[in-house]
Amino acid sequence: MPAADATPAPPPPHSPTPPTANHLLGHPPDARLLLLNCDDLGLDESVNLAVVDAVRNGIAASCSLMTPCAAAPHALRLLRRHPEVPFGVHLTLVCESADRRWGPLAARDRVPSLLDASGGFFAPTPAGRAALLARARLDDVEREFRAQIDAVAAAGLAPTHLDFHCLADGGREDVLDLTLALGAEYGLAVRVWLPPALARLRAQGLPVVDHGFLDSFTVPLEDKPAHYARLLAALPPGLTEWALHPSTAGPRTDPKGDPNRHGPNRPAPDDGWRVRRTDHAFLVSSEARRLLTELGITVLGYRTLQEAWQRARGRLTAEAPGPPGVPR
Repeated sequence: MPAADATPAPPPPHSPTPPTANHLLGHPPDARLLLLNCDDLGLDESVNLAVVDAVRNGIAASCSLMTPCAAAPHALRLLRRHPEVPFGVHLTLVCESADRRWGPLAARDRVPSLLDASGGFFAPTPAGRAALLARARLDDVEREFRAQIDAVAAAGLAPTHLDFHCLADGGREDVLDLTLALGAEYGLAVRVWLPPALARLRAQGLPVVDHGFLDSFTVPLEDKPAHYARLLAALPPGLTEWALHPSTAGPRTDPKGDPNRHGPNRPAPDDGWRVRRTDHAFLVSSEARRLLTELGITVLGYRTLQEAWQRARGRLTAEAPGPPGVPR
């Protein structure tokens, strides 16, 4: 992958238009930048191994950890063993697995508005997300987000960024504002990709995506490597983000007979294993690396974004204030 360690000059004062992500990240205007992150670290041990492999030996440049999941301790051990792997906290308020449940790290009686009738997280279905977002109290969200971030600090590790599991930009403006404030407090970048917030953050001089966000669960499975190749060939100048979901697990042919079906190393759910295995295969392929070199695409991870956000926050003035303070 092309290197991405240049330090940009600060933008000129009172610039009539916000500086571009390329400028803030130290790249020329025509550079094609791909923020390539692996989501769902911690989901199970096969995901953990594949994610770390994709960053260490493939083209991925960072990853995001779900601290409430049963395999999070395994993921934290891998991250301690490989400190070169940048990772963020994949803030999690939903649970999509019926037979592999996870819930809040905060005490349940301290976050009651985040829980469904069974006492667990809501499912990330349209109805489940709507119910969560309609009832979630911001103080409960803050309490749970802090618990998830602090779980990483308790393990002696330092994340690079915050992002959201199955809730685009947190699902609500006040949740995103809270997350931006937590990011400022902890010195972290935040994944943002929806238009209302993008314009606001650009005005503050924070580098954010120019060309949207790709979730690999939306990519067709048929001839997937060729589809990724076409997307790379069409990548425009500026910053684009891809979130891929690697795993090495296959289908569960007999879940009842699987001795690991209730453990943290149980394979990925049947409806996602093809997405995850094909993502891993692409990320570690020589073809993917060849394409990046041939097309002149620079791959970035969130450590680069974290450093740029820290520089930008240091330049914020009264005319471009930071996000509101975290409610206590």
